[in-house]
Amino acid sequence: MLRGQHIKAGTRLLIAPASRKVFQDALDDGTAQILMNAGATFLTSGCGPCVGTHMGVPGNGENVISTSNRNFPGRMGNPKANVYLSSPAVVAQTMIHGEIVNEQKELTVQ
Repeated sequence: MLRGQHIKAGTRLLIAPASRKVFQDALDDGTAQILMNAGATFLTSGCGPCVGTHMGVPGNGENVISTSNRNFPGRMGNPKANVYLSSPAVVAQTMIHGEIVNEQKELTVQ
């Protein structure tokens, strides 16, 4: 979904691969390059963004959309931030548009 696209100015797309092997696979199959070209920043594997311990805690009223598996007030370190959970497809669309969207597009695996 991000091939040939770029994230909207003023947004950040942070990606924490599940493991070093997952990151290596993304490098090997070209996925990492597509994401980097779109403006993504890769983080080291492990806990970090989902608990607000990497690249700062979200500010009051800051909007975060995440593919993590749990959500509650303060989940990312600030109970006054807005945290939404979604699928990777919706996150990709949101990064392109700069707002939460869910366009129903048929995906093809290449």
